Amino acid sequence: MTSLDARQKLWLEGFRAGVEAAKRRGGSASVANPADASMLEAQDRAIAQGGKLVAEEKAKRQRHPLDRWPEVVGRAEAGQFPKGMDVFLTKYHGLFYVAPAQDSFMCRLRIPNGILTVAQVRGLADAADSFGGGYADATTRANLQIREIPARHAIDMLMAVQSLGLTARGTGADNIRNITGSATAGIDPQELIDTRPLCTALDAHIQNSREMFGLPRKFNISFDGGGKVPTLEDTNDIGFVACEVTAGDGVEPGIYFRLQLGGITGHRDFAFEAGILVKPEECVAVADAIVRAFIAHGDRTDRQKARLKYVLDRMGRDAFVAEVEKVYGAPLRRAGDARIAPRPRGDKHGHIGVHGQKQAGLNYLGVVLPVGRMTATQMRGIGEIAERFGSGTIRLTVWQNLLISDVADRDVGVCIAALQALGLGVEASAIRRGLVACTGNAGCKFAASNTKGHALKLADYLEPRLAIDLPVNIHLTGCHHSCAQHYVGDIGLLACKVERGEETVEGYHVFIGGGAAATAEQAVAREYAQSIAFDDLPPLIERLLTAWLLHRQAPTESFFEFCRRHEIDRLRELASQVPVQALAA
Repeated sequence: MTSLDARQKLWLEGFRAGVEAAKRRGGSASVANPADASMLEAQDRAIAQGGKLVAEEKAKRQRHPLDRWPEVVGRAEAGQFPKGMDVFLTKYHGLFYVAPAQDSFMCRLRIPNGILTVAQVRGLADAADSFGGGYADATTRANLQIREIPARHAIDMLMAVQSLGLTARGTGADNIRNITGSATAGIDPQELIDTRPLCTALDAHIQNSREMFGLPRKFNISFDGGGKVPTLEDTNDIGFVACEVTAGDGVEPGIYFRLQLGGITGHRDFAFEAGILVKPEECVAVADAIVRAFIAHGDRTDRQKARLKYVLDRMGRDAFVAEVEKVYGAPLRRAGDARIAPRPRGDKHGHIGVHGQKQAGLNYLGVVLPVGRMTATQMRGIGEIAERFGSGTIRLTVWQNLLISDVADRDVGVCIAALQALGLGVEASAIRRGLVACTGNAGCKFAASNTKGHALKLADYLEPRLAIDLPVNIHLTGCHHSCAQHYVGDIGLLACKVERGEETVEGYHVFIGGGAAATAEQAVAREYAQSIAFDDLPPLIERLLTAWLLHRQAPTESFFEFCRRHEIDRLRELASQVPVQALAA
């Protein structure tokens, strides 16, 4: 049996598991009840309990957003952008009106496991040139966004995306976002399982199950296959973490997924271990049951408390799992005393550089995208490189960059040269390797600062001044939504407005010492400084990093370990004591 057949088999097993779960619920693969029944029942329950639906729930109740396609088409034909609640409802179709930052649409895609074909990359480049601003932004969900789309070209963009076998449906508002999986799935020497078929199967299930669009708020799902490049699964509402069970009563040895629930690091919570083991072929049905339980019990009266974390806080973890089991139609498998081998440690910067694959003589190249942006010309060039020297696919990562896989040893040098001709590369400083930035106020109305521009200026300042020899991640996010996940960065920067005399300038709150589980550095960053004007920020970070280099216990002590070893006041003291000559050096 070929590897392709194996992936197809796993996909079909997941599909069958979903069908069987539906039968256990008393339904079928094609639900006969009204498609919006679950959402309406949840809303009715909230009203019966004396609650008042928020405006968004009232709008969804009046007419489901997926049924508003004629309105989207009509506005495009008239060259008009949506207004009021229509701005929210249009996000269901993947169009985001981003005024006042830009008087235009942004289109966000669905790319399960972040993998695109060369034909798709070329088609998206053409669409970006014809209907957008001529560039695309990689996101922290291994996805792409195209910006600067005029109102009259909204449908043109969606049709161009659809013609490529892609979709933008359900990429915004109260929906399940892009399903992320291991960027090195299928090629990673240390992976436990290939996550690609699982991401594809779950995404197909979502797209073909209308009730999956009746959520009270957004929802994130991630698969970690145990590979080298972390997926940040512990920041998701559902995290499936591959593991190897070696022994245990009632659990056969083999590869399973540990189930994690309730991650939302913007609210300072990682997903918790549910103590449940899921077979790969069960993942789609289990995810379906969790989402349906969330639909039933999520808050429809307070959007600030509508994420899964707050359902878990309100109901209790055991009670919520019991509800999931009711929907699933069977008890979930408890880990009990099963012996689980430790997860192979992830490489913090394994998404950059040249790395050998498990296929002998082949490599993947981690390409640096400065703050996640690439022009249409660069997209076409990347596609040509992947087609000539790779397997014809491009893999996006949660670190806002991409991988070109299956490059033969003999072709690595010519690929690097071709990338350099595009203004890109596979090498970068420790600062630039771990630089993550959200869209910022250049394209998002919520952002308080120009995060992408500031990220580049910060790297330009720090690189010639510091010789950093270990990975450091700096995350810049424009608002409390934390799209750049500032709480899991070594240094997290949350944009704010800073009063300076009689004027207001762009600045940041500074957090330090964050990390994710796959790198064995899971922690929520702690606040280090408040309301720092951007002009004052680079020297502040320079002092902090210099203090680490001067006072670490050993050359191998990471910035994360250094920060967790000291109280914040002590870290401030060490930074303030950095000699002037050390900064000059």
